[in-house]
Amino acid sequence: MIDADLLDNGTRHPNLALMKLSGYYKNKGHEVTLLTDYSSIIGYDKVFVSKVFSFTKFPKEVKRFNNVKCGGSGFYPEGNGPKLAKTIEHHMPDYSLYEEFIQAEIRKGVKPSRFKDYRDFSIGFMTRGCFRKCEFCINKKYDSVFRHASVNEFLDPERKYIYLWDDNVLGYAKWYEVFDELRATGKSFQFRQGLDIRVMTSDKAEVLAKSRYYGDYIFAFDDLAQKNEVIKGLRIWKKKTGKITKLYLLCAFKSTDLKDIEELFERIQILMRFQCLPYVMRYENYKNSKFARLYTHIARWCNQPHIFKKMSFREFCLAHMAYVESGHVPAALRTLNEFEEEYPEVAKRYVDLKYMHYKDSHEF
Repeated sequence: MIDADLLDNGTRHPNLALMKLSGYYKNKGHEVTLLTDYSSIIGYDKVFVSKVFSFTKFPKEVKRFNNVKCGGSGFYPEGNGPKLAKTIEHHMPDYSLYEEFIQAEIRKGVKPSRFKDYRDFSIGFMTRGCFRKCEFCINKKYDSVFRHASVNEFLDPERKYIYLWDDNVLGYAKWYEVFDELRATGKSFQFRQGLDIRVMTSDKAEVLAKSRYYGDYIFAFDDLAQKNEVIKGLRIWKKKTGKITKLYLLCAFKSTDLKDIEELFERIQILMRFQCLPYVMRYENYKNSKFARLYTHIARWCNQPHIFKKMSFREFCLAHMAYVESGHVPAALRTLNEFEEEYPEVAKRYVDLKYMHYKDSHEF
């Protein structure tokens, strides 16, 4: 097995498809190894290479070997790649696949906590599919959310937690069955994809808020056009819980112009009103924008909650002055100054907004 993402830039998550393949073939009596380079592939009967991200670097010549089979969204970003056979898709993952690699990394000095996702979580899907068909999403081939598996299919009783890759569990008609099963395990769980705040109801909010949820609740607010639906969902949700709530904010996808910057700031302001935290996700197009540096500094401001809660964007940029030599203007402040000079009206509306100013808001 070769995890191409792991061999390129590393990854926080184990590859679920490879773990299922490993579990299946070990059950058939085969020996399975996780390879940490591409140099010895000719010595194996079969080599499965998987990658999740299309930007992961991969030596193309490897595909020419007859014993190599490649799969995963990184190789098929249009979502048209080969599926795992049903018997493999529904096989218990081999959670030991990465253990030898982990031990080697720890001996090199890497902290064991780096591998929490590999060691502490049972991983799988309980539902699949989504009806949204978002342009940026690989999962556009389904028209609905449907049941995929029971949690027991991938549950390791020895592991403390569960995380799930479901595309849109709250969009599933029998969503309550999923939460009933998860509650019955007695373990804390987390949905790693952004949950769909637009289908929030009072019943869903109550069940979700009372669940043994691991970490922060994370939803998504990908487009300002979703504003009314998101606000409606947040009002329902915030009446049920005061726990930390984050929302993914996609930017630089539809455009990388001033309009996109304005809409990003506007979504941030909405989240401030609801005392929610933004997590800015920059689509790769941002690198080609005249606002590339601005996108970067907005993301750095938002994606550090301890900073975002205390500082406006202006204060965040000014704070960098303490870390540079006298007489030099730090990059963040320089970027803000340039933006404010060229677009004073936009800057006036947004750069002094502050999370704590909305602390006593009665928005919800």
